[in-house]
Amino acid sequence: MTSSVFSRSIEVFKAFLLLGLSSFGGPIAHLGYFRTEFVEKRKWLDEKSYADLVALTQFLPGPASSQVGFALGLMRGGPLGAAAAWTAFTLPSAIILILFALGAAVMEGPVGSGIIHGLKIVAVAIVAHAVWGMARSLCPDRERASIALGAVLIVVLSAGPLGQVAAIAAGGLAGLWLTRNMADQYADDLHFPVSRTAGILCLTLFVVLLLGLPLLTLVFPIQSLAVFDSFYRAGSLVFGGGHVVLPLLEAGVVQPGWVTPDQFLAGYGAAQAVPGPLFTFAAYLGWVLEPLPNGPAGAAIALAAIFVPGFLLLVGVLPFWNSFRKMASAQALMRGANAAVVGVLGAALYKPVWTSAILGPYEFALALTGFILLETWKAPSWMVVIVCALGGLVISLV
Repeated sequence: MTSSVFSRSIEVFKAFLLLGLSSFGGPIAHLGYFRTEFVEKRKWLDEKSYADLVALTQFLPGPASSQVGFALGLMRGGPLGAAAAWTAFTLPSAIILILFALGAAVMEGPVGSGIIHGLKIVAVAIVAHAVWGMARSLCPDRERASIALGAVLIVVLSAGPLGQVAAIAAGGLAGLWLTRNMADQYADDLHFPVSRTAGILCLTLFVVLLLGLPLLTLVFPIQSLAVFDSFYRAGSLVFGGGHVVLPLLEAGVVQPGWVTPDQFLAGYGAAQAVPGPLFTFAAYLGWVLEPLPNGPAGAAIALAAIFVPGFLLLVGVLPFWNSFRKMASAQALMRGANAAVVGVLGAALYKPVWTSAILGPYEFALALTGFILLETWKAPSWMVVIVCALGGLVISLV
């Protein structure tokens, strides 16, 4: 291993650790944090390349924001960088939820609820900042602005994460029709140290595990294997990630009697108050489930199993991504899909981000303060998190 690869992996770990400690607000907000940190601040990739990557992950099952983070780490520091990005972004919330499972005190009372509400408000500022910046770059004309508006309408009028996938698919088709003759500045290639052979192996392994694990659990009724199978299926069959995985997890751990309904709901409530990906809820479930394995072994199995399928799919697709993006029709499709991504983010800015956080003029003023800090003062995201958390505390006490 060269010192350059190692130093870049350390850089990736530090960057994502800070995000893992401060990225409140769910997957849509995480994409805003990533854009601020890696497009604006660190300039690891340009706006169009980032939007392309976001669009790709929206089409794949799994935790979209974690897949974007994994890909950014892979691009910057190779496989070690990808592992560093996932570890640093995931472990803080997983550890907090495990502490909750052990009975540690969580945010309660007016002080805790005020801080939590402030963390919801910071998501408004982060997502608004991302939508504003991406719209200027990716919707510079009336055709793409119209595609973004159409994506908003599709998401608003549909229910569930499939509406987001449908909006981006419709945006891509509209891009083929409306933007095929545009002379645009295309995104730079995204360079990932993954061969086509490795990509095909990852796609094959994804399918083999998805189809083979249920059969193995029938032949070998081992509880640890059943736990891995349950969480692997949850991570394989969900689009959009986040809250969408909850019904699959409930079916996988509550219905067999491994976790009680009260334990499940308590853990879900705690997961809303922590930064990082909601998929780390799996660590809590793995810790409390019965029978063995539980505790550290159960948490490790559940956490690995729920993330593995999304990463296998991502690594499997990445080697073919640049070739696809160079095709003239693909470029038009991606122009439309990227405009639709802006619309999807804009719809999410209203619901659930805005509707769950902005309850009155004080919350609006605090969110606007966070937006101005990001947009005009170029303040780092962690500083805006602190400002909004303290502001939420003040609002709850006055």
